[in-house]
Amino acid sequence: MKSYYKLIDSIFGYLNGNESINTVTTGDIFEVDLSKHTIFPLAHIIVNEVAFEQHFMNFSLTILAMDIVDETKSDKQSTSSPHLGMDNKQDILNTMLSVINGLQSSLRRGGLESDGFELNESASATLFEDRMESLFTGWSLSLNVQVANNDIQIINSTGTGCL
Repeated sequence: MKSYYKLIDSIFGYLNGNESINTVTTGDIFEVDLSKHTIFPLAHIIVNEVAFEQHFMNFSLTILAMDIVDETKSDKQSTSSPHLGMDNKQDILNTMLSVINGLQSSLRRGGLESDGFELNESASATLFEDRMESLFTGWSLSLNVQVANNDIQIINSTGTGCL
């Protein structure tokens, strides 16, 4: 089946080409060595499920875009923008939102849409923070991508001849 590879490779290529992302991974996020600070900013692709329709496959995906928060201990009152906090969290959120907005835009009306992918419904992003060895923050993008289901050449009762 080539549709799965084509979708994952295309999203990987888009994220890998983004200058705000250092590393792109896929699969189980708990298998990624998040203690390696050199891999950040990180984008991670998760395939949740696939729904089959008459002529289409609908892939439910989650894309994580995140970075490590640099927690400085400076005095908030001495900064010109105290509402932005004492760390770079707001900068990370702004940058990672730009990454996932670009991805969903490309699927909706850009190069990825031209490659045969289509957003099946509206995409949504959720802010997250996670403290492991360091504090990570970013966005979790949930989207459904529709792909033509034309991989199977022969449909028969024995399964022979199917790709």
